[in-house]
Amino acid sequence: MSEQPPTPSHRRKRSLSRRGVIGAAGAVAAGAALTPVVFAAGSDADSGTAEAGTTPEKFPTTRSDATTGAGPATIAFAASYVGVRWAGDREGASLRLADGAWKTLSGGCATVDDGGTALVAAGDVTSYEVKAADGTTDVRSLAIDTTDGPQRTVRVPAEPTRVRGVRYLSRPAWGADESKRYKDGVVNSPEKYYPLQAITVHHTDTPNGDADPAATVRAIYEYHAVTLDWGDIGYHFLIDEAGVVYEGRYSGDDGVPAFDPDGNVVTAFHTAGYNSGNLGIALLGTLTDQGPTDAAKASLTRLVKVVARFKGLDPQARITYTNPVNGVTKDVTTVGGHRDWLQTECPGQTMYDLLDEVRAAAER
Repeated sequence: MSEQPPTPSHRRKRSLSRRGVIGAAGAVAAGAALTPVVFAAGSDADSGTAEAGTTPEKFPTTRSDATTGAGPATIAFAASYVGVRWAGDREGASLRLADGAWKTLSGGCATVDDGGTALVAAGDVTSYEVKAADGTTDVRSLAIDTTDGPQRTVRVPAEPTRVRGVRYLSRPAWGADESKRYKDGVVNSPEKYYPLQAITVHHTDTPNGDADPAATVRAIYEYHAVTLDWGDIGYHFLIDEAGVVYEGRYSGDDGVPAFDPDGNVVTAFHTAGYNSGNLGIALLGTLTDQGPTDAAKASLTRLVKVVARFKGLDPQARITYTNPVNGVTKDVTTVGGHRDWLQTECPGQTMYDLLDEVRAAAER
């Protein structure tokens, strides 16, 4: 059995202060003592669930334009990202944007079994070109705009959402369009839950110094859910450079991100072949030659600590992960990087070198 789903001109900076997200890194670093019996906070006032009230907020509708095959593509809007998927060699495709330079597509975070894929920042282009190497087939691309589309209204929690002292933006609060989880009228990747065994750290391989990280999260969501046909964003949580934590993969309507009411983690799509029972946390940006900001690292450490204590995991322990779907095993550290599981540069060499520090701090 396989645990993988089937493979099939300006930016607007949103204010996050109304839900108390500005300053979240400080709140994360200074949070209360952690002795949780359950992961969710103990009261509506603390958890910020729907019962605490919602307020309408407008988000731009994500616009996308799909193209099949290699060659030039013209877009009816300015695209901030282009996602590409192909079958064949992992480095079997190249992309050319407005600057005229060809970029070989490789080294990103997302991995697929039978080919390659990449999400590339496009700088508001209205055209691009894809070139396929010999032997590359089934080329598909998707131009994505998450900043300038028609406005739509989303019911957002009126109060900050928290889990045991960790503030996070719920899916409504970053503008997730839940219709993206559906295909032909049904949920594309129905939720499945398994006991948590491991935590895997990623980087999104998107630009650093992001002026609108929520828009980037929406672009990753579109890329994962539509281009890669996963039916949702691949990570359980994402963290931006300000230390803001974003809820990722949909896990239900109980107000607890990533987990079901019994404390099992929903299967996401961040580490192909090893997803079930494995929680994925992605830092926004490219952390190959530079490390995460202090705020992002503090939020990552705090989140790892909360999750590890919730499930009684030792962040520094060596474990044998066993995939509950197919029995495949892997010897890893409880908290590891994407490259510990698969052949990839993720989470970037500089971030990977910091994982020992994160593990030690999360255990304290």
